[in-house]
Amino acid sequence: MSAYSKFLMVGIIGGATGWAGLAAGGKGWTPASLGNEAQMFIAALIGTDAKAMPAPIPPASGPVIYYRHPDDTPAWSTSPINTKDGRPYIAVLASEDVSFEPVAQGSKATMATVEGERTILYYRHPMGLPDTSPVPKKDSMNMDYLPVYADEASDVGTVSISPGKLQRTGVRTSLAVMAPMIMPVRAPGIVELDDRKVSVISLRADAFVEQVEDVTIGTTVIAGAPLAMLYSPEIAAAAALYVSDLRSGEGRAKGSRQRLANLGVPPSVIEGISADKSPPVNTPLIAPLSGVVMERMAVQGMMSPAGAPLFRIADTSVVWVMAEVSESSLAGLTRGTPATITFRALPAETFHGTINEIYPAVDMQTRTARVRIELPNKDGRLLVNMFAEVEMASGDAAPVVQVPITAVIDTGDRQVVIRDMGEGRFAPQDVVIGRLGNGMVEIREGIASGDSIVTTSTFLIDAESNLNAALAALVAPETTE
Repeated sequence: MSAYSKFLMVGIIGGATGWAGLAAGGKGWTPASLGNEAQMFIAALIGTDAKAMPAPIPPASGPVIYYRHPDDTPAWSTSPINTKDGRPYIAVLASEDVSFEPVAQGSKATMATVEGERTILYYRHPMGLPDTSPVPKKDSMNMDYLPVYADEASDVGTVSISPGKLQRTGVRTSLAVMAPMIMPVRAPGIVELDDRKVSVISLRADAFVEQVEDVTIGTTVIAGAPLAMLYSPEIAAAAALYVSDLRSGEGRAKGSRQRLANLGVPPSVIEGISADKSPPVNTPLIAPLSGVVMERMAVQGMMSPAGAPLFRIADTSVVWVMAEVSESSLAGLTRGTPATITFRALPAETFHGTINEIYPAVDMQTRTARVRIELPNKDGRLLVNMFAEVEMASGDAAPVVQVPITAVIDTGDRQVVIRDMGEGRFAPQDVVIGRLGNGMVEIREGIASGDSIVTTSTFLIDAESNLNAALAALVAPETTE
């Protein structure tokens, strides 16, 4: 630039400053407005459009909405925190909150740009009233009618939420997975004896109890051990006849021997009579199996009629746990289903078994069915009538689509999940649900494995979606002005 040009520029700037000062004195301008006027004057002199110059950016204002990562990564926090390398998250104020929602009102230039890129179907009332117009207009309060675009009309149930609102409302998502549906079935149970290993000891003839051995309830006996000594006139007569037949040698001993067996005389006693060829005065009562004496009815000196029980002995090496399972939980249970059993009397231990029988009847009052589980009990710690808590794994190995149970909105007549469409957009989706288990619910229709589903704040999104759909139905342009 030449010396003359520099001189001319200084003169222009000085003149502009002097003129602005005089104008300020006459109009009462502030220093800020004075600077703006001077800037526009200089720009006009040098041929620059003042409107093209950047406007000053207003400072951020409002309360802190959330905190964002200093590197602008998709990470937010509701409270002040630091990154792994010690840098603090940056506070985002209310005026800085980013929103992807469509702008309801704006300048004509902005509206012209948007309208040039998207197809406008009609204009709706700004307050949601059922009034539409094919052209731009204002309502009674001088508010502009809002344009309805083609893409909005085809997806009226979709909700758009800004990142800031997502953070504040606590929206969380998860993926629908394909996995076997395992449903734990919990039921109370009672320890019972294996009725195949219980024996009731009685006589087949009238008899007197001459002596009872040192046997009482809870006593463990072995097979063949004597329990009592009896005197039975009928047994004594049969024994005498058997001895007589043995001594006569006429071959009739076989029939009399069978009579003794029919009266319940133990084989060892019959063999003793055959060897001694002498009828015994008393007949011993022998334990037919090893086990625990559960009942003792025999008393020394009593007269026991034929058929009256004297002892009840049970083998407790194996016991049954009878679980009462609700009718609705029976479908997924079969023979061989594993079961886990705990007892209040043995809180530190867990027992494992399998279902070996599902009884074929449901109780009419409780609507439960009995399920039998066998457990070994060699140490005898599992006692009869002990209370048990049973958990069984119901279900099959076939994989199904499932989502967390919190993702499903059940209104009674329909079930809905909220799909995450990406970029802050969410849409409700009707589904058909199936079984429940382990906090998951089976989805039979509506979504597929891998779909992103909202698991928290679902009611908030569904309510906004229903509102959008209702407003769209109200302003549908059936008739236009």
